[in-house]
Amino acid sequence: MRRIPPLAAVRVFEAAARHQNFTAAAVELGMTQAAVSYQIKLLEERLGVPLFHREKKRVMLTEAGKRAAPQVGRAFDALDSAFATIRAEDEALLTVSTSNTFANTWLAWRLGSFQMAHPDMAVRLLTSDALAEFGSDEVDVAIRAGIGPWPDLSQDLLVPIDFTPMCSPGFLRRHGPVEPRDLLHLPLISPHDPWWTFWLREAGVDVPDGQLRPGVRLDSQAHEGHAAMAGQGMAMLTPFFWRNDLADGRLARPFDQVSTRGYAYWLVCPEARRGVPKIKRFREWLLAELARDLPSPV
Repeated sequence: MRRIPPLAAVRVFEAAARHQNFTAAAVELGMTQAAVSYQIKLLEERLGVPLFHREKKRVMLTEAGKRAAPQVGRAFDALDSAFATIRAEDEALLTVSTSNTFANTWLAWRLGSFQMAHPDMAVRLLTSDALAEFGSDEVDVAIRAGIGPWPDLSQDLLVPIDFTPMCSPGFLRRHGPVEPRDLLHLPLISPHDPWWTFWLREAGVDVPDGQLRPGVRLDSQAHEGHAAMAGQGMAMLTPFFWRNDLADGRLARPFDQVSTRGYAYWLVCPEARRGVPKIKRFREWLLAELARDLPSPV
């Protein structure tokens, strides 16, 4: 069993011995000069020998202090080297967790530009609609859909989530022109989604309680949008994610009305890790990319 004195006190001794000055050690360690003196006194009492001579406004190492200081310094150098390897490995890999929808409709199409801008960093993208657990999932940052706030997490608003029905142009030609009330009788994709009832009632349609009607049930908006492009029915989609498909004629928007329930996509990470360089670089890149794609406020 190692008989090591309290490491907090040893750390203070190493800095004070290196500077030969309690005030300079306090500045380096982010402590008060009184706290440095207290830790040195604790260490001296634990060892039973003085480590410093106190002479007015200066301190000098005793013979015992002189013998210990080089070895303690080398020990801290070894510790720094050991953890530097871990820091370098951690900095070389960024793990991003996000939903299937955000990954498939936007992020996966853009992530290559971040990788090219930071060729020394590998990026791992985890897609799941379950909330990432930062402590156990080894995730650096997450792009999360919800209302928030999330305690102890840094949060940046990315994209407000709104929604409106969309379909393929061919589907619209077969069934159009359509009014909102017609949606009660048309093939719907994921009719179990409560957004349907919310949107229809905002449109003035008297919607009965319960599921609207049987239909194809998919697990993410990314899949629903592609099913709509294939002519499988009308899907409730967020215009931002499908703007290119709308512009290229793969999807059509029959109605001007867009609804929202106050949800949004957020970038989140543990508050204590917000300033980690790789997280900071990803956050700055992500916000800049979205600023180019999001419509300017009127």
